[in-house]
Amino acid sequence: MTPNLVGDLESPDYASHDRAAHGPYTPVFTGDVKRELDELLTHYPTKMAALLPALWIVQRVHGWVSEEGMAEVAGVLELTPAYVKGVVTFYTMYHQHPVGKYFIQVCTTSPCGICGAEDVVKALVRDTNTGELGLTSPDGRFTVIEVECLGACGFATPVMVNEEFIESMTPDKVPELLARLP
Repeated sequence: MTPNLVGDLESPDYASHDRAAHGPYTPVFTGDVKRELDELLTHYPTKMAALLPALWIVQRVHGWVSEEGMAEVAGVLELTPAYVKGVVTFYTMYHQHPVGKYFIQVCTTSPCGICGAEDVVKALVRDTNTGELGLTSPDGRFTVIEVECLGACGFATPVMVNEEFIESMTPDKVPELLARLP
């Protein structure tokens, strides 16, 4: 069985990303998720080698990797909390604060910039009501950020919504994109 590190947004274990709405931290590695981690560990020579996928699991369940999530991972993998935090803060793919249910990344490097990436960003920020890049909409649904490259210069402007890749985004297509998101 290959572990599903990304998760399914409609899955019951893909929790809302707003801790204030759901109270204190809930441990991730119990029940089925603990069994998932145990299976994952069989694919690695050491527990430390499974750190990145274990962090993905925490992010899949909680929507972000909090200090408590880092401490839990450190405990189950027998690592120091400082080591785990160093990894989380090094990689930009781990969210260190709550984000919207739909995490939208827009490539704004030179090739995409030439093709109108800034206008796509403006349309997304406006239509999601996030106010500015990096913030989450008041309803908790959207967070929009710029990224350096999504590796699809030939399909500018590329956008990722969670793990879904969307090619050739334009400001005119933004309302249609957002309407597809439940």
